[in-house]
Amino acid sequence: MHELPVTQSLLEIALRHAEAAGAKRIVQLNLVIGQFSSIVDDSVQFYWDIISRGTIAEGARLHFERTPGQLRCVACGEVFSIDGKDYVCPMCESTQVVVVSGDDFRLESIEVE
Repeated sequence: MHELPVTQSLLEIALRHAEAAGAKRIVQLNLVIGQFSSIVDDSVQFYWDIISRGTIAEGARLHFERTPGQLRCVACGEVFSIDGKDYVCPMCESTQVVVVSGDDFRLESIEVE
């Protein structure tokens, strides 16, 4: 359910920037979502289709790009990507890790007419 306020923010940002650029229509939003993000593409799309009705963003395509996550081992400092759901450091086998990247969610760009 947290996708609704996120999608509302996306729409507000897109409309603000498109209108400032004098756009007649928003064609596409390019979104980047990290592997560790809890954002669900289908939910964002569902809410987008509802809340963009009657705006210059109605019918705009949402393009989702998923990016891999990386972890850093607290014990040895090794930075690594996870293999499946295995969070064990490949160097020292420690399970004490922190997220370095992949928890992001951002609007990369907006395509307008």
